[in-house]
Amino acid sequence: MSSRIEQIIEEIEEYVESCRYQPLSTTKIVVNKEELEELLRELRLKTPDEIKRYQKIISNKDAILADAQAKADGIIADAQVKAQEMVSQHEIMQQAYTQANDTINSANAQAQGILDAATQDANSIRLSAITYTDDMLANLSNIMGTTLDDAAMKYNAFVESLQSCYSVVKQNRAELAPQTSQAVVDSLDEELDEDEE
Repeated sequence: MSSRIEQIIEEIEEYVESCRYQPLSTTKIVVNKEELEELLRELRLKTPDEIKRYQKIISNKDAILADAQAKADGIIADAQVKAQEMVSQHEIMQQAYTQANDTINSANAQAQGILDAATQDANSIRLSAITYTDDMLANLSNIMGTTLDDAAMKYNAFVESLQSCYSVVKQNRAELAPQTSQAVVDSLDEELDEDEE
């Protein structure tokens, strides 16, 4: 069963795939900013819930260990009861001590085995949860990095376009400046000629 974060990441990937390319480009796309921001906002909201879920899984490690400890304690208690019953029989007292010690040693070994297996299982669950969370965050980081790079390229292209237009306007004004000055001189000459007449 996939998490909501994985579903949102898939939706973002599908959305990016469905976007139209910019005119004359095979790499740049046109995105609906509100739609992409909504997906990212939901992703941001869901991430803490997913992390809490994995923390809960990790916290189950303590429950597993407690259960294993309880089973081990039960085995040891049973062994001690059996040992006491054996000791109470005078005819086989020495044998009872030996069997009791063997039973306790066996119970301790079994209890240690249960604890070791439970610890290994808990560590495996914890490592899996951490690895999964790291993979999700790595995917999210890649998506956000790509989005930031794309936004930076679009911004730089926009600035270059504005700079180009600005240069053309300045050049046109510079070309018009001498003609404008000559037209003013000609106008003044005509006014002087009319005054002399």
